[in-house]
Amino acid sequence: MTEQEQINAEVQMKLALQDAKFNVFMQEMRDRDNQRAEDIRELRQDIKSIRADMQNMLNSNRNLNIVTILGVAAIVIAVLLK
Repeated sequence: MTEQEQINAEVQMKLALQDAKFNVFMQEMRDRDNQRAEDIRELRQDIKSIRADMQNMLNSNRNLNIVTILGVAAIVIAVLLK
């Protein structure tokens, strides 16, 4: 093998190693990207759940206010009718 062929072989080997490292890096980036996408989906689902819980609490609070007002009105009417 000539000196130039030996240099070419070394360069090719170094390029192959760099290519392999780059491929590993890109796969890690894809994996991280996929994980971030999954995290975002989970967060969106959590936000939907929190919004639904808040809506239920608001409905319960409104119903409690209505019942309280009706109770106070019933007491006032009972006192006025005596």
